[in-house]
Amino acid sequence: MEERIPFGDRLKPWTLSSVGALFTLTQIVLSFVLYDRTGSDAVRNAGWGIIMISALFGWLPIFTLRARGGVEKGRSYVRTTNLVTSGVYALVRHPQFLAGMLLNVALPLIAQHWLIVVLGVPPFVLTLFDARLADRASLEKFGEDYKHYMEEVPRLNFLLGIAHWLTRIRRDSCPRKN
Repeated sequence: MEERIPFGDRLKPWTLSSVGALFTLTQIVLSFVLYDRTGSDAVRNAGWGIIMISALFGWLPIFTLRARGGVEKGRSYVRTTNLVTSGVYALVRHPQFLAGMLLNVALPLIAQHWLIVVLGVPPFVLTLFDARLADRASLEKFGEDYKHYMEEVPRLNFLLGIAHWLTRIRRDSCPRKN
């Protein structure tokens, strides 16, 4: 009897990201074309706020991984040799995936057109799968340290990540009673 290989294990590592990126790029371009000038300013401003948060989660990992990831000089910032659990990585395990997902949420709020909503759903869902695959790869690379990190830091939920981070700070700063 032939063993069934799970769908995620049959994919090349870049497949989900590439398909999602095509949808997101289409979403960005059509946001300019289909932009509704008569839409709600409050909704549009919320979208711009989300884009700013997205930018933070998109750019901070580059500097964090270069500084703390043990990346060889001249190599890509994603070629880490150390598990990084500080900075933005203390809030979420996959900040750049989160940045893309936030962009997929923000663009419909800014453009206020139904097609921009529809185009944002596939990359949002594909990123969820991609983050799971990244967790598997990181477990293989970093072992028990990553397993412990997974228990402490949420995959993508930065609000929960902030709450956990504040709890860890409080726990670590309080003197322990014997």
